[in-house]
Amino acid sequence: MLPTLRAMSSYARLIRFLPTGASKPVIGEPVDAGLDVGIATYEGKPVEVNVLSGNSVLSPGERTGSTATVGKLLSPLAAEEVGTIRCIGLNYVDHAKEAKLPIPSVPTVFYKPATALADPFPAPTVIPKSFVADNAADYEAEFVVVIGKTAKNVPEDKAWEYVAGYTAANDVSSREAQFATSQWSYSKSFDGACPLGPAFVPANQVKDVAQLEIRGELNGKVVQKSKLDDLIFGVPRIVSHLSQGTTLLPGTIIVTGTPAGVGWAAEPRTLLHDGDEFRVFLSGGVGTLINKIVEEK
Repeated sequence: MLPTLRAMSSYARLIRFLPTGASKPVIGEPVDAGLDVGIATYEGKPVEVNVLSGNSVLSPGERTGSTATVGKLLSPLAAEEVGTIRCIGLNYVDHAKEAKLPIPSVPTVFYKPATALADPFPAPTVIPKSFVADNAADYEAEFVVVIGKTAKNVPEDKAWEYVAGYTAANDVSSREAQFATSQWSYSKSFDGACPLGPAFVPANQVKDVAQLEIRGELNGKVVQKSKLDDLIFGVPRIVSHLSQGTTLLPGTIIVTGTPAGVGWAAEPRTLLHDGDEFRVFLSGGVGTLINKIVEEK
C-alpha cells in the first residue's frame, strides 16, 4: 500500500549526473518520463534533464527552468552521503531454497564501506586481482531502500516515514572468500562492489513495493527475475530492525537481498569474467543499471 507519510514529492524520479562538458554533479529529472536512462546512456543516446537547484536527491530543490544533457551518469547518491552501506542477506524465499538454506527468522545483516559504492556504466566493475584467481565473482541484482531522515528505534508501523525512496544495486561478491568465513563483508566490500542506480524514485511514487519487479541479465540472458512479494523481510521490518539501538542517518542505503538465480548456485556455475556485462532492471521508474566487468591485471 502507499505509505502515509511525508509530503508528496513532485518529482517522479531523479538522477545525479555530470552535464556534457561540466565537472560538477547536477541533480535533475529526465524530461522523457518513459526513458530508461541506464539503457539510453549505454547506447549513447542524448538524455535531456530538467535541472534542479539542489545538490542531492535527498534535497533536490526546485526546478531551475534550465535543461542539460547527461555527459556521465552517476550513482544517485555520492559516497560521502551514504556512510556505511547496510545489506540484508538471504532475503528472498526462492533464493533461500536454491541455496538449500532454511528461511531465516531474523534478518541477516552485513556491511559494505562507502568506498564500495560505484557509478553505473561507463564506470567499470573491477574484480580485484586478489580474487580473480578464485574464479568466484558473482552478481546479485538488488532492490535498494534509501533512508530520508534520522531513524533510531523505529517501530515497524512507523518505518515508512523514514524511507526517502528506492534505487537498484548489484551486490558484487567473491564466493570463495565469502564462504571461507562466517563473516561476509570482506568478500563483498572491495572498491566498486556496490554499483548503484541509475535513477532514484521517491517512495511516495510507488503504490505497492511488493509489486515491483527486479530482473538480472548476464550478457543478454535473464538469470534472475522476481517480484518483491518474494522478500522474506519487507521494508518496514528491515528499517525497524536496523534502527534498533543504531542511528540510521539520512542517505543511508539498505541493499535488501537478491532473488533466486545467482551464478554460484547455477548448474553449471555462471560467474563473472572480464568483458561480461550484467544488468539490473527495477520497475517503477528506476530503470536499468548496467555494469561492465573488468578483471584487475
